[in-house]
Amino acid sequence: MVKTPSSQKLIAGSQAPDFLLKGVDDKNYSLKDINSRTLLIVFICNHCPYVKAKIGDLISMQSKFDKNDLQIIGINSNDSSYEGEGFDNMVKFAQEYSLNFPYLIDETQRVARDYGAVCTPDPFLFDESKRLTFHGKINDALEPSSNATVNIMENNIQKILDGKKSSIEKDFDPSIGCSIKWSR
Repeated sequence: MVKTPSSQKLIAGSQAPDFLLKGVDDKNYSLKDINSRTLLIVFICNHCPYVKAKIGDLISMQSKFDKNDLQIIGINSNDSSYEGEGFDNMVKFAQEYSLNFPYLIDETQRVARDYGAVCTPDPFLFDESKRLTFHGKINDALEPSSNATVNIMENNIQKILDGKKSSIEKDFDPSIGCSIKWSR
């Protein structure tokens, strides 16, 4: 595990890069298929302790909001040959955690590069126009064993839904996690 902070490639106001990726449900997903008022794209994986610590928060967040208000998309861009990764392990992960949002594989790692994702989890929050409004932490728990006291992402989603996007304090607040395992 290499502890890595997210870095900023997309800046606030940037349009979400498009994608066409296969989900663990064998359906293909693209950006144009998503019509929610907010979109949270999170680069995750199967083995990272930071992801495992935050996955319950993501599931809970998706449950709290109507799908018309929030759609979470999990994208796995790790090298499929890395231990515990690959599509079959993604299917097992989705079943084990009862994911209530699409979990997609980025086999070429192009989508991670387009977004500038470097760690897991690496969350990107977009508004209804699919413009980046926040890139950063899900909550204030920085280590897998820490407990969250502030639900940063959930608060920012609510601000967008309430028409108060300008009250988001920071548009970039680096997430911390395991480095994405890049193909050679």
